Amino acid sequence: MYRTLRRLSCFLLVLAALILPAGCGIELQYADETPGTSHTGGPPSASPSIEPSEEPSPSPSPDPSPDPSVKLVAYDGIVEHLFFHPVIAYPELAFDGDLKEKGLDSYMVTVGEYNKILESLYEKGYILVNMNDVWEEYQDEDGVLKMRRNTLMIPEGKKPLILSFDDTNYYNYMLSNGFTYKLVLKDGEIWSYGLDPQGNPVYSQDLDAITILDKFVERHPDFSLNGVKGCLCLTGYEGILGYRTMTDIKGMSAEAEMIRQMEIAAVKPIIAKLKETGWYFGSHSWGHISLSTSKLDTVKADTQRWLDEVGALIGPTKLYFYPFGARPDGDDVRQTGEIFKYLHSKGFRVFASVGIESFSKIKTDISAVICDRMHADGDTLRGQRERYLKFYDAKLVFDDARPDYGTSW
Repeated sequence: MYRTLRRLSCFLLVLAALILPAGCGIELQYADETPGTSHTGGPPSASPSIEPSEEPSPSPSPDPSPDPSVKLVAYDGIVEHLFFHPVIAYPELAFDGDLKEKGLDSYMVTVGEYNKILESLYEKGYILVNMNDVWEEYQDEDGVLKMRRNTLMIPEGKKPLILSFDDTNYYNYMLSNGFTYKLVLKDGEIWSYGLDPQGNPVYSQDLDAITILDKFVERHPDFSLNGVKGCLCLTGYEGILGYRTMTDIKGMSAEAEMIRQMEIAAVKPIIAKLKETGWYFGSHSWGHISLSTSKLDTVKADTQRWLDEVGALIGPTKLYFYPFGARPDGDDVRQTGEIFKYLHSKGFRVFASVGIESFSKIKTDISAVICDRMHADGDTLRGQRERYLKFYDAKLVFDDARPDYGTSW
């Protein structure tokens, strides 16, 4: 256990090194994802030009009629929760020996690994459920708001699983390191857009975690309960879903604001389509700040900015995913501090960290749930094979395109 906790601590420390730049001062400045990357203000020119999207339309949650031949049974056990960062579409660009290689190897999986993981999860009998359906808020006989665990009704023989995807913002550093650039609407469906290693534009449904899961559920509808896919956990400092919808804390020129409004108009139908096809959203803070070291005023400013720039686009959410897995107020398990109370006051009810098991606890002093997610990435593929065997076997998943950093198996 001690070695596992040490590994988790190292995971969080190195993740911080990848996400935040060295010498970062004011936490509300742009928290560039990798050292040496700078933000020059306004929407970056790296965002490729895409054909105008259709106008936003209502986006009801998917609710297909259940197959009457499928027997549903009550489930009150552990709901496993696995999370990913964006997947590497082109390993030759990610693992090219530069300064970013080690971080990308640690925190991402490749498209090949992701496909194998999904196949394994399906073969092991998991079924995707909506995180919002696992817990609900209610009023007790004294009029006090509390959270409770719901009894899930799932097909007999299946095991519920939550999938979440951090940083689905398509940050600038990803654009030259083997990732897709953004989501687009093409023929009424979600596709990814990006450039291949030769610089050619590519529209695909086989290179991005979101579109790959869409196709997988289409092939295997019994992998999803009522069409659910996963939760997209968004920051805001470089926009969302590949669209530069953020403001600049130093001010916006008229031209920059005009471009930002165009990006906002373009992303709205993407959001609507994602909701329509089983995706939902959570906050990952605006600036990817550490809640364990931030002051209350910083968290307030960051949260309001997220609500104004991201929440205003995706709609209300009760889900908050801690950046770096860093718990607020030092420890949200045994105490409820001022930062936690503030986030609660803004409507958040389910708070997710990162851990070695799919842990959850309903707090008794406030209407909230705290939980841990397990992380599918290079670190756990290399060093925690046994712990993840309930999901997949790292030996069968591991991509030979990864650099030779060794494994524990």
